[in-house]
Amino acid sequence: MIFVETPLRGAFTIDLERHEDERGFFARTFCANEFAEHGLNPNVVQCNLSSNPKAGTLRGMHFQKRPAGEAKLVRCVRGAIHDVVVDLRPESPTYRQSYAVQLTVENRRALYVPESFAHGFQTLVDDTEVEYQMSEFHAPQHACGFRYDDAVFSIRWPRPVSMISTQDLEWLPFS
Repeated sequence: MIFVETPLRGAFTIDLERHEDERGFFARTFCANEFAEHGLNPNVVQCNLSSNPKAGTLRGMHFQKRPAGEAKLVRCVRGAIHDVVVDLRPESPTYRQSYAVQLTVENRRALYVPESFAHGFQTLVDDTEVEYQMSEFHAPQHACGFRYDDAVFSIRWPRPVSMISTQDLEWLPFS
């Protein structure tokens, strides 16, 4: 795997290191030892799949508060997404800054989202699926979020929002 730290310390894009031959290629998508060597949380307790039939679907911005803070490894396994993380660590020099990357079935790139980061994505094409590996179990009592269009963050989404949950529309402003 090829780990590249984003401008937000602790968040990484992870590309496949492909080993190709006449059959195609083989690549490791996760290795606890390699994650730990890069200072990333290698614990995986839950895997989730998000199916999104319509382009422009927006999910986010979500995070879990401590003591149930979670790291995520996000990969688009069908279609394409505009994936966004926001640093919510008050002590961080990049506090309240965002980073966006396109994850597609073609580039096979993953995004590592550390604890204390919010995460959300928008689908770029119809019939998109996103897979998450989670370091912590879902804890509804610690689940939090803010609106995708919160002025504090000025996140730029590439498409008009075609679908969004009522919950994601009802998040309070971050401040």
